[in-house]
Amino acid sequence: MSPFPKKTFLTLLTGAAIILGSSGHTVHAQEERINGTNPDTLGRDSAETYRQLDLFGEVFERTRAQYVDEVEDKTLIKHALNGMLSSLDPHSSYLDEDDFTDMRVQTSGEFGGLGIEVTMENGLVKVVSPIDDTPAYKAGIQAGDMITMLDDQPVMGLTLGEAVDLMRGKVGTDIKLTVVREGVPDPLEISIERDVIRIQSVRHRIEQEDVGYIRVTTFNQNTTDGVIDAIKQIKEDVDGDVSGYILDLRNNPGGLLDQAIGVADVFLDKGEIVSTRGRNKNDSKRDNASAGDLADGQPIVVLINAGSASASEIVAGALQDQHRAIVLGTQSFGKGSVQTVIPLPGNGAMRMTTARYYTPSGRSIQASGITPDIIVEQARIEELAEIRLREKDLKGSLANPNVLSENENKPVDEEVEAAIEEKDEIDYQLARAIDLIRGLDLFQTNTKASNDNSLREPTPEEKEAAEKEMQRLKPAEDEN
Repeated sequence: MSPFPKKTFLTLLTGAAIILGSSGHTVHAQEERINGTNPDTLGRDSAETYRQLDLFGEVFERTRAQYVDEVEDKTLIKHALNGMLSSLDPHSSYLDEDDFTDMRVQTSGEFGGLGIEVTMENGLVKVVSPIDDTPAYKAGIQAGDMITMLDDQPVMGLTLGEAVDLMRGKVGTDIKLTVVREGVPDPLEISIERDVIRIQSVRHRIEQEDVGYIRVTTFNQNTTDGVIDAIKQIKEDVDGDVSGYILDLRNNPGGLLDQAIGVADVFLDKGEIVSTRGRNKNDSKRDNASAGDLADGQPIVVLINAGSASASEIVAGALQDQHRAIVLGTQSFGKGSVQTVIPLPGNGAMRMTTARYYTPSGRSIQASGITPDIIVEQARIEELAEIRLREKDLKGSLANPNVLSENENKPVDEEVEAAIEEKDEIDYQLARAIDLIRGLDLFQTNTKASNDNSLREPTPEEKEAAEKEMQRLKPAEDEN
C-alpha cells in the first residue's frame, strides 16, 4: 500500500507540454510487477538501490556545505529530480507547482506568452511550430528555428521551463529572440510583443464554393466539439452539397488524447482509432470508433507537415489506415510516445513516458512519423523550415523497435538559400488538396451513377430495344 494518497493521472500527447486525457492504470501495473518479483531478487535490488541513494545524499550534503555560493535545498532537489527524468527521453520531466499550474492552464485555450510550441534539443530551444494568429506567428517564427538568446540571456544551460518563463511576461512588453535558421547564414534577431494567447483550436471556411476546409491548430478540450460544429456549419452554408473536406493539421503540435480520438471518430463509422502499449501487457488499451460518420462518406484529404506532432499524427494515422482519407503533405514530426502526468505531494508532478501508441495497422510512428500518401512540398522556404524537425533528432529520443536504421536527412541544396527571400504566398498543398477532392468527388459520383443504373428496372423502350438487338445478333437458321 502506497503511503501517499491516491492521485489522478493525466496523459500527454504533444511535442512539448500539454495535458491529455486521464488514466489510472499505471500504478496498478507497477504494483503487479513488484508483487510478482522474486523476494530474494527484490531484496538484492533494494540493497543496491539504497546504496545509490546514499551516494545521492552524500553529493547533496557536500553541495550544500561546500559549493561556492549558497543554494536553496528546494532548488537542488528540483534540478536533481528533473535531471533524473529528463535523462530518460526528451518528454519526461519534473514539474514544480508553477510548471504544473502552467500546464493545466494551457488546456483552457487561453494563456499569456508568444504563441509557440517548443522543445529542447542539444541545449537550445527548438520551435516545434508557431500557433496560428499569435505574436510569434505574425513575427515570422518558423518550425525548426533554434532559439539561442532571449534578450541578452543565452539559452544554453537553461532548462525548458526556465526558457519558457523568460519568454512569458507582462502583456505589451517586448522580447528579442535570437534565432538560428537552417539555410540562413547569420542569426536572426526577431522582436516580439507579448500578448494574451487565445487559442481558437478550430476554424473553417468554404473553398471554391463546395469544399469544406477545417483547420485544427491544437487539440484542447474544445476541439472535437469545434470540428463537429464546423461540419454542421459547412453543410448549412452549401445547402448540404459538399464535395468533400480538407482537414488541415499542419503545424499542429498535439494536445489532448481524448480530443484526438474524438476528432478521428467524427469521420469514422467503425474500426480502431489508436492503441497504446506500455511496458506491461496490462498497460495496453485500444480505442475504437463509434457508429456515425458526420462527413457522410464524402472524400477527405488530411494535410500534414513536419510540425504535425503526436495527437495530430494519431488522427492522420487513423484516417489513413482505415482508408477513410488521403494524407497529403510532408513527413510528420514522429512523436509516438505517451506521457503520464502523476501529481506528487507538494503540488508538483512528474511527467513520464509510459507507453507508445500505434496506428490501426499496428505501426509505431515513433521517430519515423506519418508518411503522406501523396508527398507535396509547400515551397523551398518550407523545406528549410521542416528539415530535421523530427522526433528522432531529439537527444535521447526513444527508438522505434520496428525500424533497424534511419538515413540522415540529405544536405540542403545550395540553391535553396537563394529562395529565402522569395517566399511564395500560394498554398500549394491546399491547392493540390482541393484538386484531389474534385477528382475523388467526380469518381465517387460516377461510380454511384453506374451502380444506380445497374440496379434499376429498365424502361419498356429499353426492353424493346434490347429485344431487337438480341434478334439482330441471333444466328440465322440453316436453310436445308
